[in-house]
Amino acid sequence: MQAENLTGGQELLCINTEKVYDWILNEANFDLNLSDLDLPLNPMTGEQLECDDVDLDNVTCTVAPAEVDPIVVLDRVDQEFVVDGAEVTLQLVNIRKNFDVFIFVDLVPGLGGATVEVGSAEFTRCEQVILCAPTGTDIDVTYTDLDCFVCSATCDTGTTTEVDELDVTVSVRLCQSIQSTFDVTLEIVADFCQPRDILPFPPCPSPTIPPQCPVVFPNGNGNNGDEG
Repeated sequence: MQAENLTGGQELLCINTEKVYDWILNEANFDLNLSDLDLPLNPMTGEQLECDDVDLDNVTCTVAPAEVDPIVVLDRVDQEFVVDGAEVTLQLVNIRKNFDVFIFVDLVPGLGGATVEVGSAEFTRCEQVILCAPTGTDIDVTYTDLDCFVCSATCDTGTTTEVDELDVTVSVRLCQSIQSTFDVTLEIVADFCQPRDILPFPPCPSPTIPPQCPVVFPNGNGNNGDEG
C-alpha cells in the first residue's frame, strides 16, 4: 500500500539512521613518562644534535588517536542496577584507547631556533564505563578535546659513542563523547528538503586608475620646465 501525500507536502517516509541507546560525556587526565628519546640530526646542518643544542624550556608535544585501532571494545558484562527505584540491566563496558604522542624541541638561537621533532611513542589507556549497551550495539567514542603539555624535560649527555637522549613527562587531557548505537529503520512523517537559491556571481569590477603623483610628474610648478 502506497502512502498518499499528506497536507502541507509531507509524506510518510522510511529512513535508515542510528538509534542512540545511551550517551555520556566524561574527561580524563593521565601522565606519560617517555625516556631515552634519541636527539635527531639537525635538519639544517645534518649534524647530530646534543643537549646543549636544544632549549629544554621549550619542549612541546602533540597527541592524536592511533591510526590503527584507536578504539577497541574489549568486552561488556551485564550488571543489575537500581535507577529511580526500578531495577535495570546495564552493561559494564571495557574500552581500550590507543594514542600516538609526538615530542618536539626548539633549537637554541645560535642554531636558528627551529622546531625539530625528536620522536613519537605509542601508548594505551583503558577505562570502564556503564552504558545501556546490550550485545549488538556499537560503541562510538569521539574526542571533543585532546591535548597535552610537557610537564618536565631533561637531557642525558651520552658518551663519545652514544647519542644524547631526552626524557620527558607528558600530561594528557581528553574530553570524550561515548555512545552506544544501533542501526534502525524508522517510519516518520516529514517534509522533503528543497534546494537553496543560487547565489548570484559578483558583477565585473569597473576599471580603476592607479593613484596619481602630480606633485612629482608632470612638473608641478606650472611652467612645464620652461625657463623665464
